[in-house]
Amino acid sequence: MTKTLIIANWKCNPVSVVEAKNLFKSADGVVRNAKNVEVVICSPFVYLSELKNGPKDQGSGVALGAQDCFWEQKGAYTGEVSPVMLKNLGCKYVIVGHSERRKYFNETNESVNKKIKAAFEAGLKPIFCVGEKHDEKEIIKEVLEKQLFEGLAGVSASKISDLIIAYEPVWAISSEEGEYCSPEYAFSANLIIKKFLFKEYDKTVADKARIIYGGSVDGKDAGLYIKEGKLAGVLVGKASLNAMEFGKIIKSMDAISS
Repeated sequence: MTKTLIIANWKCNPVSVVEAKNLFKSADGVVRNAKNVEVVICSPFVYLSELKNGPKDQGSGVALGAQDCFWEQKGAYTGEVSPVMLKNLGCKYVIVGHSERRKYFNETNESVNKKIKAAFEAGLKPIFCVGEKHDEKEIIKEVLEKQLFEGLAGVSASKISDLIIAYEPVWAISSEEGEYCSPEYAFSANLIIKKFLFKEYDKTVADKARIIYGGSVDGKDAGLYIKEGKLAGVLVGKASLNAMEFGKIIKSMDAISS
């Protein structure tokens, strides 16, 4: 059985390696007693080398992910971090195309596409973020299909099983408007994505695709996106920086997925 995914996106937090280690250790302690979930922590680049081995006693039950990558594996690209570097640091996943990257750093569907391909080439599993802005709610189908079509251009069907698609409505992210996205609304987005994959690839790809939800997820509603939204997991932002709240999410999702 495929485990439910819980992905923590720490964003530009915390501010010290001590805090990062404590957060990681807390999540790892909860995960050791969970059987039905896979937990991924996407930390800032600077902490990855410190976290890669987990607690020193018996290894870690938490997978490592990065929050972004460049589209080349090496070269004269000052300030960039390549997928190969991330793979060699022990990363298994990498977030690509997060709405904050699109907003603040002007990422486009085309640049996201190059990053997805580079991540696959390096042996990483991309977490491909898509989602509409508040004023795009009425055209959500068109927005999502454009992001998917351009972001996955040239990506073969055989790769999709290693791809995570994170639906994150921009208007529901805490740093933006912060409105509540209901599980029913997330379910409708889930269907749009699956129908796109069916049309562009085939039924097998659409059925196997791992589509998760991200957008102000907390312990109260995380499970609803699985039960009612029919999603394969959640992408957790702010709540993942609160050890108690994140532990609550892990436990509730593990129980629901049993």
